Amino acid sequence: MFQKILIATDGSDHSFRSTQHAIQLAEKFGGTIDIVYVVDGDTAKSDVLNSTNKYEIEMKRNEKIQAVKQMVLDANIDCKTHILHGEPGPTIVEFANDNDFDCVVVGSRGLNKLQTMVLGSVSHKVVKRVDCPVLVVK
Repeated sequence: MFQKILIATDGSDHSFRSTQHAIQLAEKFGGTIDIVYVVDGDTAKSDVLNSTNKYEIEMKRNEKIQAVKQMVLDANIDCKTHILHGEPGPTIVEFANDNDFDCVVVGSRGLNKLQTMVLGSVSHKVVKRVDCPVLVVK
């Protein structure tokens, strides 16, 4: 049923909790997990201004998803990681819909509280637009 699972992560506590639920789904249904981290425009600018080279930027971005990846690997579940660029909500939706996932797992809140108040949460956008079931974890 849920054999191809997508986790959207941003390094927040909510994304760690959502990873635990995604692992349980993958274990129950014999699934695999894809982990996605989306770099928005502001983060990309900040990364460039605060780093000395592109390898340092790539390393910092990989560090953002390393804890989630390690949780999945520790559970002996096959996983792939993806670092995408764009506005998080629409980018996650497009990636999920283009790759035929059985389920998307997201945290109810992320790191960017201002964006949540002004534009609406990423999880809300994902729930409204993804073609498969979505599990939002508080």
